Amino acid sequence: MSSENGPGDGDAAQAPPEQLALIRESVRKAKAPRAKPRTWRGAALAEHLPVARVLVDKGVLHLDRYFDYAVPAELDADAQPGVRVRVRFGAGRHRVREGRREGGGLVDGYLVERLADSDYSGPLAALAQVVSPEPVLSAELLGLARAVADRYAGSVADVLQLAVPPRSARAERRPSPAPLPPPPAPDPGSWARYEQGRAFVESLAAGAAPRAVWNALPGPSWCEELARAVAATLASGRGALVVVPDGRAAARVDAALTALLGEGRHALLTAEAGPEKRYAQWLAVRRGAVRAVVGTRAAMFAPVADLGLVAVWDDGDDSHSEQHAPQPHARDVLLLRAALDKCGFLLGGWSCTVEAAQLVESGWARPLVAGREQVRRAAPLVRTVGDEDLARDEAARAARLPTLAWQVVRDGLRHGPVLVQVPRRGYAPRMACANCRAPARCRHCAGPLQGEDAGTLRCGWCGREEGAWHCPECGGFRLRAQVVGVRRTAEELGRAFPAVPVRTSGREHVLDTVPDAPALVVSTPGAEPVAEGGYAAALLLDGWAMLGRPDLRAGEDALRRWIAAGALVRPQGERGTVVVVAEPTLRPVQALVRWDPVGHALRELAERAELGFPPVSRMAAVSGPPESVAEFLAAVELPAEAQVLGPVPLPVTPPGRPRRSGTPPPGEHWDRALIRVPPGSGSALATALKTARASRTARGTAEPVWVRIDPPDIG
Repeated sequence: MSSENGPGDGDAAQAPPEQLALIRESVRKAKAPRAKPRTWRGAALAEHLPVARVLVDKGVLHLDRYFDYAVPAELDADAQPGVRVRVRFGAGRHRVREGRREGGGLVDGYLVERLADSDYSGPLAALAQVVSPEPVLSAELLGLARAVADRYAGSVADVLQLAVPPRSARAERRPSPAPLPPPPAPDPGSWARYEQGRAFVESLAAGAAPRAVWNALPGPSWCEELARAVAATLASGRGALVVVPDGRAAARVDAALTALLGEGRHALLTAEAGPEKRYAQWLAVRRGAVRAVVGTRAAMFAPVADLGLVAVWDDGDDSHSEQHAPQPHARDVLLLRAALDKCGFLLGGWSCTVEAAQLVESGWARPLVAGREQVRRAAPLVRTVGDEDLARDEAARAARLPTLAWQVVRDGLRHGPVLVQVPRRGYAPRMACANCRAPARCRHCAGPLQGEDAGTLRCGWCGREEGAWHCPECGGFRLRAQVVGVRRTAEELGRAFPAVPVRTSGREHVLDTVPDAPALVVSTPGAEPVAEGGYAAALLLDGWAMLGRPDLRAGEDALRRWIAAGALVRPQGERGTVVVVAEPTLRPVQALVRWDPVGHALRELAERAELGFPPVSRMAAVSGPPESVAEFLAAVELPAEAQVLGPVPLPVTPPGRPRRSGTPPPGEHWDRALIRVPPGSGSALATALKTARASRTARGTAEPVWVRIDPPDIG
């Protein structure tokens, strides 16, 4: 090395590079070394309330409780009740260093409260991270989650997975708009058509909490009527929440609210909005910037401040039943909210479920209905085509289209579009008396009888074999499984009416609206588009395919779907006509002809009370591998008055077929048992089932079983 490059010369001692100088300067100015967020080892704790009580998002029943963690001083400001946090979970007592528990995996959670001391006597692990300083879990929402978890034998963490949407950092950084002052009280509008409609709206505007079951008149006015109920609640300075079954219904209520109140007074919470936009809307509600919410099923947990009204539309729709654990129903969650928040409650629909009728019969809610003359003016004319008519009808045998239906469709196409409702595929019929069509039921538990390959009858609930069945209604001994084809293709109708366009609406492609022009609109139940000005006529085909389903709610559900289609038809005074192809003597068909869903629901409720069926009784379904179900039933400590029906084998899911919640995986054989308790014992049943499941989960050796409280389909 030459002397020019040697380090000994004073001129050679050159200044350090700029980057190195910056590093040295930062080291000189640095404070005491910070503890690593991985463990916060050696970090000072918060001086005030150094213990954080955390709800860990594990979702397993034996961990459905709170856990205490230490709060480092550096997280003191952000670690406030309601924020999302990350904690170390799963470390044993032996992993303690410098007085702090270490180890375990990082899991998400919610900080519930800050405490001065912990009930736990050992060393605490520290909060690993405050994910966001945005408080998303209020005390009211936590209380609701706990109530829902207790009712459905689930965990609070599972409920909060449904209640709190995933975080979006960009949405959190954007400020929410300033809240608007309460609007003026609206006039009753079309609520005046109902006997107590005007009083209901005025009661909401005055700050009261009325509870009503609303049987809406046919037509499109239900959206505007819901909007006026929300506006009346906002006028009293309170918040409102409306839950509808699908995005199409939510868009209609959204448009009605915008037309009545303008922009910025309500939030629309649907999956179609996307995660970021939906979270931004949810935050606006949580921060109090918006006082009204319209949304689909997940909106039942929306954190509306100072709740004054909760409303659910068409509670019989399957979409209101959550498929993720613990599978709550929107109607029941809103009932809990009405009780916890002491707010108004509105259950509405064109039809009436048995649960809605029970609310009125018990006195908990009051009926909100129109007079019979008003109903007759708003409803279409309903005509029936039964088996005897089909047997005498040459056209029906040749073209599978009854003459009466053909004539109504032909006349309707002269004035506008005609709706044709076709049952979706997959409806399996139940056994019924060949003479009077009364459903065949078990003498022991009143469950549905099912035919097997060997020609024997077996109960679908308790599994008992029935060898000497006879009909209690007419005394007949012959059974029939009414099988009617469920496909009415657009090609068949196109051949019958070659000069008319045919549109279809179903699972693959659902139409929202159709123009007021002659056309045939073929739709599955629930996918019927709205016609501008209403349909001129409607044809409801294959009624037995829906009435013959092996389900307790088959008649109620068929009537609900028929009325939903008929409500889109013009009134009888405008020549609106509905033709239903079903036996006219059956109770649901008679209720449709009279347009009396409330009377049908009351009769169903009386029969279920006599037989001990839901909703008069509470019921739970336990399904899983046969050995697991038998072991679970032997271990669970059920209430003394509980009755176990079954277990019975479940149908095997074919390979490639989508699996529904509670059904066996493709190719596996599962059993199902039903547990029934009388009124007043539902809470004890849920507690017993939850305790037994938690015990099995804690052991970790037994194969899990699937438990569902109040299953929607019990056969």
